[in-house]
Amino acid sequence: MSKVAVVFWSGTGNTAQMASSVAEGAKSAGAEVSLFNISDGGFNASMIDTFDAIAFGCPSMGAEVLEETEMQPLFDECRGRLGGKRIALFGSYGWGDGEWMRNWEAECKAAGADMACDFVICNDAPDAQAKDECAALGRSLS
Repeated sequence: MSKVAVVFWSGTGNTAQMASSVAEGAKSAGAEVSLFNISDGGFNASMIDTFDAIAFGCPSMGAEVLEETEMQPLFDECRGRLGGKRIALFGSYGWGDGEWMRNWEAECKAAGADMACDFVICNDAPDAQAKDECAALGRSLS
């Protein structure tokens, strides 16, 4: 059984809904899943090696960047540990065209991460299709 972490930051609850769908998808494929809202603490970079795969989720903020006070610092700490790790990315946005996610994916690839699947983004709250895509993302990590 693979161990999967779903690590996310959510301001409005949209990315939290996506994280739940990712976790459900991974569980449905037989993974042992740990869900971490980083605002609640409980996850740090030293834990990466205890998981077989990690899904990171964050909405687009400001000028299409990651959330800067909690998610970006955590991801900066994690980056050096991503080499060879299976990961996937997801998040919501309210404007723009997904540039923040393309940049984030490029950072992960540059760090040597093994991207398990294409990222999933949705505009505002996730609809049924976005939730299905998140569940598929979760299954790809199992």
